[in-house]
Amino acid sequence: MSDEEWERFLRESVTGAAQAPVEPSARDREAQGRLRERPGPPAPWRAHPAARPRRRTGWYTAGFVAALALLAVALFPQQLTGWPRGDDGAPLAAETERPRGAPGDGPRLRPTVAEPFRGSPAARWGDGAAGITVPEARATGWMDAAGVERALRQSRDFLVASSLDPRVLRGERPARAIALLNPHQEDVQRYLRTALSTAAPTPETDPLLLFSRFRPDQALLVGDVVKTRGRLTYREGKRGAVEVTADVTFVYPVTPAAGGGGPDAEVVRTIVRRSIVLSWDDPDKVVTEPGTASLLSYALDMTNGGCGEPTGYFAPPFGAAGGPSATGDPVDPYDRSAPVGGGGGSARDCRAATRS
Repeated sequence: MSDEEWERFLRESVTGAAQAPVEPSARDREAQGRLRERPGPPAPWRAHPAARPRRRTGWYTAGFVAALALLAVALFPQQLTGWPRGDDGAPLAAETERPRGAPGDGPRLRPTVAEPFRGSPAARWGDGAAGITVPEARATGWMDAAGVERALRQSRDFLVASSLDPRVLRGERPARAIALLNPHQEDVQRYLRTALSTAAPTPETDPLLLFSRFRPDQALLVGDVVKTRGRLTYREGKRGAVEVTADVTFVYPVTPAAGGGGPDAEVVRTIVRRSIVLSWDDPDKVVTEPGTASLLSYALDMTNGGCGEPTGYFAPPFGAAGGPSATGDPVDPYDRSAPVGGGGGSARDCRAATRS
């Protein structure tokens, strides 16, 4: 519906409502009957009581129609007024459930150092931890509501410490993230020791499976913002534990270290989606330490982070960089409607991005 048609609809609705006949009330009919039985004041005075309720009711109806019109515009702006949907630059509402499809496709604009998220759906995502939705806590398993709230907060802290901490992104040891993991979970502790101490990790011991890292002599982050979108969910797990599942996409804008990050430097967005399940166990049933969780599973999808043999760091494909090409069918890295892990079990089983 065009703007002109919509305005005409509103005008005709209001005019028609104002001119609609009104049935007199019982009180008005009684008063009019008494006036007919005896002489009264001049006609203008006799007509006034009947005209007033007609005029007032008409405006009530007109106001109701106008309110409905405003509600329709608020709910369906793109159908009624031609307003664009999803490309107005406003921040998106928090994600509370898995989306049904990929975000809309806007102009394919090249990212720059000044605008590293230009032309990307991530431009409307949250900054850092703000883009990770934490649900309302309620008593679950062995925890009361306050305990679940603490578990959710610490789960988000793990994501921040493993994938957003600037020191970790520069390749330093993720000490804060490790401190949140159960030190008595031997298989995870063995993975951590191997992944963070070897110069030649295997696909099974690649630190990128759990941590986001760039070699500072190869890639520099552009600015201090990493865009995120995702959510935490929780349920009761084994032995009454509270299992928290994180499903979050991280968008890292990076530029070649060799160029020093000048205003005209090339910008590549490395996009990583992670699924991590943490179990906050009952210490009466599982050997653990206060404030730590057992790591049940982890998976990721990655684009623009390098392919081939693992090195322990993301390797963005700047310029005409050589090396193995992305494998498998192209994927939209911003599409969060499918489960995580479609790209394979290794950080290097990567897929080409349909957009970056």
